[in-house]
Amino acid sequence: MFRHRTPKGSYECTVSGLRWLCERDVILKYHFRNWEPYSQLLKDMQYTQGGPLLDITMELGELEEVHLPHFVCLGTNPSLRNEMKILHVEEHGVSLEEVHEVTRFHAKILHPKFSAISVILSYILSWNVDVHCELMLYLTVMKETLIPRLYLFPSNPGQIQAVEQQESKFQGSKRFPNTRPEQSFKLNSSFRLNIPCSTSINPPRIHLIHRDTTPSFFKAVVKMTGIDIEMELFSDDERTVWKETVSRDEYYQNQALTLPGIPAEEFLKKHRAILIQGVKNPMPIADDLSSKSMIGDEEYSRIKAETTEQDRMRELLRSVLPKGPEVTGACLKALIEHEHHLVKYLSESST
Repeated sequence: MFRHRTPKGSYECTVSGLRWLCERDVILKYHFRNWEPYSQLLKDMQYTQGGPLLDITMELGELEEVHLPHFVCLGTNPSLRNEMKILHVEEHGVSLEEVHEVTRFHAKILHPKFSAISVILSYILSWNVDVHCELMLYLTVMKETLIPRLYLFPSNPGQIQAVEQQESKFQGSKRFPNTRPEQSFKLNSSFRLNIPCSTSINPPRIHLIHRDTTPSFFKAVVKMTGIDIEMELFSDDERTVWKETVSRDEYYQNQALTLPGIPAEEFLKKHRAILIQGVKNPMPIADDLSSKSMIGDEEYSRIKAETTEQDRMRELLRSVLPKGPEVTGACLKALIEHEHHLVKYLSESST
């Protein structure tokens, strides 16, 4: 859930891509909604997704304009503007609204009334439309093996969030700052990944489609032999559409922070006493978990109110351990980032 109080002016949320213009003080809150409950409804209406589904509420005031993010590439077919609509999902049904103006990445509407809201596109045209895409590359090192996971999906902040949540569950997972594709891709087209030194890549091909859950991804297995790892993505017609090189220094650096293959909860419980004594500053870890809504405001306040670092870490673990693999995984990931020497020592002493 995002919540903003803004005075008169123009604003943009860098996470969701939402923009708004107000003439006086406003308070708005919003969050991503899952498209899945509305997938069949969209098909029946002969429309498909054109961007994230955002549930927006005004707590104070009203907006002059709102600019909703979309991923449709208009450069090859400007007439697509006429096929884009605004979908309102309300308690007793849905309604459509005309778009006032469409820019490269946003659809503008004036004096908006809010509900769950999104840009949608005519279903027939969606089979031949180009879309802006995201590529997210994550690396996990397990002993002498490197496991890259490459996600490909239409640009959608909600899907980026879904990938980040999934990857937080993988111990030792680290995002690699890869380059983005220089071009848009056709929706529903397929792609093949090639890594010459890999022992396996699955699946052999993925399709660029909307998904209501975590986006499609390639998973590869690469034996680390001390060389740079080259990756190349091919389109349907075998053209190279993206290339990246992961240098040996980068993945060996990642290796230093890799843990044994045990669940995060088990690791935290096993080394609880040493973590309480050894973590120098638990607050950056608490900050990370709070920013991801993994711990609540009251839990964060209790951690911060403790007078010693040992008591803060004890309270942090008390908040995290009962919450399951997603939260314990995120906690362990934050520990790796902020206390990697201690975690490295504990992981090596466990083997």
